[in-house]
Amino acid sequence: MKKILLTACIVLCCVACNSTERDGWKELFNGRNLRGWTKLNGQAEFRVENGELVGVSTMNTPNTFLTTKREYSDFILELEYKVDEGVNSGVQIRSHSKADYKSGRVYGYQCEIDPSAYSGGIYDEARSGWLYPLFDLPQAQKAFKRGEWNKMRIEALGESIRVWLNGVPTADMVCQMDMSGFIALQVHDIGPRQELAGRTIRWRNIKIKTDNLDEELSPAIESIPQKNYVPNTLSEREKAEGWALLWNGVDMSGWKSNSGKDFKKGWTCADGVMTINPKSGAGDIITERKYHDFELSIDFKFAEGANSGIKYFIGANGSVGCEYQILDDERHPDASKGFEGNRKLGSLYDILAAPGWKYVRRDDWNTARIVVRGVEVEHWINGVKILSYTKAGKEWDELIARSKFAKVKNFAGGDGGHILLQDHNDKVQYRNLKIRELNK
Repeated sequence: MKKILLTACIVLCCVACNSTERDGWKELFNGRNLRGWTKLNGQAEFRVENGELVGVSTMNTPNTFLTTKREYSDFILELEYKVDEGVNSGVQIRSHSKADYKSGRVYGYQCEIDPSAYSGGIYDEARSGWLYPLFDLPQAQKAFKRGEWNKMRIEALGESIRVWLNGVPTADMVCQMDMSGFIALQVHDIGPRQELAGRTIRWRNIKIKTDNLDEELSPAIESIPQKNYVPNTLSEREKAEGWALLWNGVDMSGWKSNSGKDFKKGWTCADGVMTINPKSGAGDIITERKYHDFELSIDFKFAEGANSGIKYFIGANGSVGCEYQILDDERHPDASKGFEGNRKLGSLYDILAAPGWKYVRRDDWNTARIVVRGVEVEHWINGVKILSYTKAGKEWDELIARSKFAKVKNFAGGDGGHILLQDHNDKVQYRNLKIRELNK
């Protein structure tokens, strides 16, 4: 009888194994030990407990990562996790640890695990910071289940990375910074906080598929926006949504001088980047077309102490219009001028202040976003809305009256206007200029 039962068990196991192989899914964690994984950077504990992989928060040690020994490029990854309150974690994908980068610190895409609200977003660990935050996506924020098992699904195919949490889409990103790398599980640094020591993050049912992915891919996502980080390109989804390139990434087609100067001596194009060179005297440039209601997205990077701006509603007033301030707040004197900080980064210059510097990436690319719907306007930076205003009514009139534009007629361009990039005699770089007209 025992022999019959043993034979039956072997047959069932073989059927199960063959079924897994036939489906193309492979287990990354065997439920018994940490074979196939290695620990990097910190000293937090990883152990196996009741078929679960457990990470334990540990005081006074940096972020600790349990990484696969193998690297992966295109894949679908599924796993379940349960996290104690107060513990931050994440799932690294296409990530790396290299001796010549921050002494081997793990870096790369991280699918966030964060009970505070941002689970399922994408963070660029030890490099650029948030790539796909959930700050303005309440539906995605609500996908996380406190104190329960959560299921995460990650689809990485070519430049596309998409994430679901408990069946809810939480990230849709196009990026080519890393096309392959290891997968890792993070136990976040808790510093000296004794109250967090010993808290855990648990994983189970970690499986991956790397072949014949087309048959497993989820349908197109429509409920959340897509973020495209491939410079000067439009994804198929962006094209379908009406986005257009405001700069072709090669030359200055579509732009002209706002003062009749030979601006091409100062505004240069190379390697997909538009640069205003310091003290060139090239002057401001404007779009050849005018725009009314629109959503504008522009990547920018500034040199130390630099000043520039993105202006909109430029018309008969020359270079006067609403301005999204671009400024090195910590090193340029203009940051302390104006009224209540209204000349700082991301502000509506000299009119409304914004806490833009809080979200800026120093010495790296930042994304400015301006949305205009009739009289309603928003300023964003790196996925965070930093101010909004209504360019009409008593409150607006009072703001203009106390600014340097008090005597300017039709300041806010009631019938729309050109978009302007400012030459302030400092080096500032631009790329990935995109616009979507909202009044069509």
